[in-house]
Amino acid sequence: MHEQMNNILVVDDDPQLRCALKEAICRMGHTVVLAEDPLDALRKLEDTPVSMIVTDMKMPGMDGVSFIREARKKTGCLPILVITGYATIENAVDAMKEGACDYLMKPFSYEALTRAIETVMSGMSCAHEDLLTDNEGMKNLIHLVRSVAVSDMTVLVLGESGTGKELLARYIHKASRRSKKPLIAVNCAAIPDNLLESELFGHEKGAFTGAMERKTGKFELAHGGTILLDEIGEMTVTLQAKLLRVLQEREIDRVGGRQPVPVDVRVIATTNRDLKKEISEGRFREDLYYRLSVFPVHLPPLRERPEDILPLSEHFVKKFAGQLNKTIKGFTREAEELLTTGHWKGNIRELENAVHRSVLIARSDFIGADDFMIEGDAHFSNPMNGSLKEMEMDLIMKTLEETNGNKTRAAKILGVSVRTIRNKLQECGKNFPAV
Repeated sequence: MHEQMNNILVVDDDPQLRCALKEAICRMGHTVVLAEDPLDALRKLEDTPVSMIVTDMKMPGMDGVSFIREARKKTGCLPILVITGYATIENAVDAMKEGACDYLMKPFSYEALTRAIETVMSGMSCAHEDLLTDNEGMKNLIHLVRSVAVSDMTVLVLGESGTGKELLARYIHKASRRSKKPLIAVNCAAIPDNLLESELFGHEKGAFTGAMERKTGKFELAHGGTILLDEIGEMTVTLQAKLLRVLQEREIDRVGGRQPVPVDVRVIATTNRDLKKEISEGRFREDLYYRLSVFPVHLPPLRERPEDILPLSEHFVKKFAGQLNKTIKGFTREAEELLTTGHWKGNIRELENAVHRSVLIARSDFIGADDFMIEGDAHFSNPMNGSLKEMEMDLIMKTLEETNGNKTRAAKILGVSVRTIRNKLQECGKNFPAV
């Protein structure tokens, strides 16, 4: 397979190291642009297209962090690898906050340099079509997340329901060094309290009534990879204490186990709760919060990024039209106005469900405003052509066809309860048996 050749900018005031880097990077099959200091590099960035920057951290005239900050203004999300002999966690965090993707400490081998460049470039090129955004704040957030992704920092993703917290967590894993290892997700809100400890840490045979055999916990399954603790704010204080120990000691205790088990896991946690408020009310441990929020990321609600509504809607149309084998070219002007003026309390998840329903019901190449409805508590209530009940039933039947009669899945797509679907079917004297 032919590897893509990249133009890489090398910035270093040491002529020997500068030439050595050029020779090494050329051996990898890339071309090199040399700059002897940050100001020279910024001038070259004005008129020379590059795919990546490799820069020293300590140089005369401008330090590495300041250079990265200025380079970011000119290059946006360009990958940056920092080389330093002065590596501390504080410098690493500062550099990554400004957009550096990784650190390489002097002295280093050719193999280490190759691995670092490949890791940074592969991480930066990973697909992010599901993180579509035209919002400047979101663009900056994604650039920042890319920088942190290649490290092993614990990340806490905060945001309302439906903003895409789990999607962002998966993106971080995909852009990390651990991407070839598993990402194991645990929904802390969906597992009963008395089972969550066993789910996370595993248990030995006979540890409790019903433990007929040894169970491997999610932390062990994620060894070498990433564990996603979804809705961490739902975890009981007792279990929070045990999780804190895992984060501190990097080892887990199986329920009923006699000795701890070492684990190598990167932790990403998400929550839609205000954890500081939870701390003040005694429902969340402050020490665990600080362990989890080494790098906090706040995902804004859709109402704060209105310019993303139409691009996301178009993305969902392509997705669902493809699944349903329908030819849909887009939205009418009235439908676009309806979308952009919606409140979207459920954020992107609500928007996705609404577009899914509109694709199901659409009878022409363009989705109209009338295609956004389902029932009395619908998101939109517009004047309808024809019978409202007929349109409702048509949509319900189309959705049941798509789900092979699975009323639970159909209810989820339509944003209603299973009971509502059953009642509507009964009202109209219809039935749709599951396949």
